[in-house]
Amino acid sequence: MSCLKCMSFEQALEFRFQEYREARSAAFYQVSTETAGKKKVDMERARYDMEEHQLTCLSRGGSTPE
Repeated sequence: MSCLKCMSFEQALEFRFQEYREARSAAFYQVSTETAGKKKVDMERARYDMEEHQLTCLSRGGSTPE
């Protein structure tokens, strides 16, 4: 069972991943990888936020914050 924050972080990660995939498959990717690179950074930030929350999330068996 996930808490509301977990679900929110998971949705954000899924959204960012989809944006990154779209940027990678776009025709202009062959010319400039900058947009895809920015989308990848956004995706990794979303993943980090989700993982950081999961370390302390009680519904996932994490420890209580001190």
